[in-house]
Amino acid sequence: MSKVSNGYGGEKQQLNDGRDSRGETAKLGTDRFVNNPILTPADVKPFREDFEVIGTFNAGVAMYDGETILLSRVAERPKVTDATIVRIPFYDHEAARLAIHNFDTRQSEFDFSDPRGISSKSGKHTAYLTSLSYLRIARSRDGIHFTVDEKAFMFPENEYEAFGLEDPRITQIGDEYYITYTSVSSLGVGVGLAMTTDFKRVQRLGLIFPPENKDVVIFPEVIEGKYYALHRPSVSGLGNPEIWVASSTDLVHWGGHRHLMGIRPDSWDSVRLGAGAVPIKTEDGWLEIYHGSDEEGRYTLGAVLLDLKDPTKIIARSDRPILEPEADYEVNGFYKNVVFSCGLIAEGDRLRIYYGVADTAMAGVELDLQDVMDSLNLQRV
Repeated sequence: MSKVSNGYGGEKQQLNDGRDSRGETAKLGTDRFVNNPILTPADVKPFREDFEVIGTFNAGVAMYDGETILLSRVAERPKVTDATIVRIPFYDHEAARLAIHNFDTRQSEFDFSDPRGISSKSGKHTAYLTSLSYLRIARSRDGIHFTVDEKAFMFPENEYEAFGLEDPRITQIGDEYYITYTSVSSLGVGVGLAMTTDFKRVQRLGLIFPPENKDVVIFPEVIEGKYYALHRPSVSGLGNPEIWVASSTDLVHWGGHRHLMGIRPDSWDSVRLGAGAVPIKTEDGWLEIYHGSDEEGRYTLGAVLLDLKDPTKIIARSDRPILEPEADYEVNGFYKNVVFSCGLIAEGDRLRIYYGVADTAMAGVELDLQDVMDSLNLQRV
């Protein structure tokens, strides 16, 4: 039986009996939390009275001082009373303040059909996002019921974060917690790095992967003298959005980039891939829970097993999802049919995965580690 060789601390939680609150069965012996979704927009107070929270999702996960930490991406937008006006929030780094730009939807040079952003009709590129994302902490003693901090943990503060901070991952190395996050602005989508020791104070360490890149997770220990990270370059010409691996000696400067794994035609991960949770060390290899999407834009979770001494080598990979959108809160929301994980807690033979649902809320599920490993052992790479 496979076991986690360096799992997180904390007491194991008692979850449900294999069915969620709608009586739906999960795959691979999964146990969805009975109180899913565990974190919703209604649980978060907007940072301004004239704003509304439209999503709290895709949270990085850590254990600290006996608490489960969810470092959630919170998306907010200005309230509107005129249907012909779209109010765009952004951080004005020159004035060092939050600003709002109003767009008239009758302007012919822009496309307003996507609720997530405004695109220019000429170049078909996203010009602005309709919401601003930042990072906020939710804390729990039992891993199930969470209380949201009153203030943001990380809010945009420079030109690379003008449109927001998204989808954090948290890697614990010793007493330090390293946070990778997507940094979004008109300059593109890159990856920032920050560090905290107490989840009260945080130090930004700069942009470690330039645009276009995202979905960066750092392995939780030095491997053969190097730090390793998974990342996902975006492409506009040749190539596909797939998972790459890089190495570093100091966590800040990264190189040695190599392609790790690609999309698979006619599969659940046929259009794009991205690293999800921070890899966990098992007796059989580094287990990475990743996300994939198909032609219908449906996001599901799978797994890949990497060599313990050389994480550029794949041992096995999911041929079918280990978790897919089935429950109502996973199927319906701001962006339908999405399960997307940025973190998990590994305890013995169980994996407690926290995941974003429909780009709206957070949910939780437990999987049996051996079930995941067995599904890999039966599949082709």
